[in-house]
Amino acid sequence: MAKTPLILIEGGPARSAHLSLTEYEALRSLTIVDVAPTLEPGLYSVSAGRKIGAVSFGDMEVIVRPKIADLNRLVFLLGYSLHRDIWRDDQVRLTQADDLLPALAEAFSRLGTSATEQGLLQGYRTIRDLMPVVRGRILAGEQMSRRYGLPVPLAVEYDDYTVDIAENRLLLAAAHRLLSVPGVSPAARRRLQRLRISLADVTTLARGAAQPAWAPSRLNSRYHNALRLAEIVLAAQSFEHRAGELYVTGFMFDMWKVFEDFVCVALSDAIKVGAGRVATQLPIYLDGENQVRMKPDLTVLGSRGEVKAVFDAKYKAERPEGFPNADVYQMLAYCTVTGLPDGHLVYAKGNEYPVTYAVRNSKVVVHCHALDLSLKPSDLIAQIVAIADLAVRREQLK
Repeated sequence: MAKTPLILIEGGPARSAHLSLTEYEALRSLTIVDVAPTLEPGLYSVSAGRKIGAVSFGDMEVIVRPKIADLNRLVFLLGYSLHRDIWRDDQVRLTQADDLLPALAEAFSRLGTSATEQGLLQGYRTIRDLMPVVRGRILAGEQMSRRYGLPVPLAVEYDDYTVDIAENRLLLAAAHRLLSVPGVSPAARRRLQRLRISLADVTTLARGAAQPAWAPSRLNSRYHNALRLAEIVLAAQSFEHRAGELYVTGFMFDMWKVFEDFVCVALSDAIKVGAGRVATQLPIYLDGENQVRMKPDLTVLGSRGEVKAVFDAKYKAERPEGFPNADVYQMLAYCTVTGLPDGHLVYAKGNEYPVTYAVRNSKVVVHCHALDLSLKPSDLIAQIVAIADLAVRREQLK
């Protein structure tokens, strides 16, 4: 008999769970939750950190739900760094559901079915192959160097008009992934199965392979929403391995990475730098010998390469033991090295609160901003624009 799923909330309190030693070892090896033994044998304390998702092993299932109650807001954050317009106007909405992955499966099964119901998109794809007859053009260099000049088979390259293109490969990969998610409704699972069957002539992506690139166009317009959602599904970290006798599978999103990507992309869009540019993870050095390297999340550069503003996105404040204000120290170091009077830390509201620190015996001011992730997309972007305007205006008033 299957156990009741252990449901946790991102960053929430720990819960107790009875686990076998094998289950404990399997769960401890994953980074989606923290698990620690208690004084009672077989009883463990399980707590969620900054990752969301689900993991299954044996008859055990652990689900970590996001703090963001509205899943449509969460998907907006997940997709913004991929596509700026992802559901900004709520063109597509997730159905109401408790868990993210089943809700994504429901939405994707409908979008994928709608995209392909008129037939699969086709396109030209360049293929290199060894053939007994000439097709396309002969690759003379490869024929001489690798085939040693033998007359057959011939190394050729040709363009084939086929359904085995990037767009269909993405849909198939997303369908495969969602079919392995527990808790998907029977109706959504049937739609996903039909979609997979309709894509039978499409190559399945190998595990760990890079996602094929696609570009929006008039020809693939009916695929756009399905492809954007497919990329969000495939952005989740997936794992599948054995831990002793247990078969462990799962998916998870790292919320600090989601938040950092969103903030950096949204700020880059909001900042107007004229002849300058915006750089992410730009290396700067604390010391004159360039031994201590630092990489702010976002740096605004002027036309001559001078640093005009610096930002760090922090989903939650880092407080290593003995350094309760590590983020502020880090930003002070950025400002000291670059000569800036202001630095900006961007947090998620609820994890931290807005505050300003005027550093003693220094002209440096560290601004801590808090983004309300529960706001609708347009209001959330407006908060980002206000932060960008503050940073740029203060720089212009120097």
